[in-house]
Amino acid sequence: MILSFASWILIIISVLFALVIIIAIYYYNRFVVLENRIDNSSAQIDVQLKKRAELVPSLVKVVRSYTKHEKEIYDKITKARTELIKSRNLNEKIKAGDILQGFLSRLIAIAESNPQLQANENYLQLQQELSAIEDKVAFARQYYNDSVMDYENASEKFPGVFFFNLYGRKKREFLKISESQRDYPKIDLE
Repeated sequence: MILSFASWILIIISVLFALVIIIAIYYYNRFVVLENRIDNSSAQIDVQLKKRAELVPSLVKVVRSYTKHEKEIYDKITKARTELIKSRNLNEKIKAGDILQGFLSRLIAIAESNPQLQANENYLQLQQELSAIEDKVAFARQYYNDSVMDYENASEKFPGVFFFNLYGRKKREFLKISESQRDYPKIDLE
């Protein structure tokens, strides 16, 4: 039994159609996975920022007991912490978290100038915990940006770009550091 020319054309068209359907399903699922990875990494950043915000009152309390004259920094930390908690989207949370981290760095510098506080077990434990959280925030930011890069690459390469537009997907933003964080610290060696 020999197939006619029309039958061969029908088979080829059917195979091509099935191949297009399989590719369309693959890209749809790929974009879903990449978007979920971005959302997950965003949530991980939220978790770490929340942990940091919850740690701040304890750290401030311990330092305050040794350095009562530093009221201004405590007020700034409290305000920055409140802004972090009230933030609604990831960019606001990152910005508020960066501001809080700046004030916490000043608080640590104040604490380091106090030898009694440096010997306090509670302070040392809180400082280690804060350092661990900062490392986790940095890792979560990196993971987020890596996930966005994978998403961008999939959406810009052929045939992904076609399916990205077909499915109405939206671009995601990379997390960027603020201009103030880009400045090199000025070191006075004199």
